[in-house]
Amino acid sequence: MGYGGWTYILTNKNHTTLYVGATADILNRMYQHKTKFYPNSFSARYNLNKLVYLETFTRIEEAFERERLLKAGNRKRKIALIEKMNPGWIDLYPQLLLE
Repeated sequence: MGYGGWTYILTNKNHTTLYVGATADILNRMYQHKTKFYPNSFSARYNLNKLVYLETFTRIEEAFERERLLKAGNRKRKIALIEKMNPGWIDLYPQLLLE
């Protein structure tokens, strides 16, 4: 591998469910979440299309390792991460489109 990557957290409009993921192509992956490209996926079934947390890494392996660590953590820790970076829980996806 050797390319950069992102680790991210999605939620729904009521912030009741969280989804942790990692990808090498954040714009394409977010498009897939927003359009329910995979209709039977967890994120599609629970309407998880609001990007509320994002970390970038120089190597995709680092993003996958961070994803593993976040998934192993509890909901309280995930919420603390989100609120530290994004206290208003705004959708970060529009900002990605501008970069």
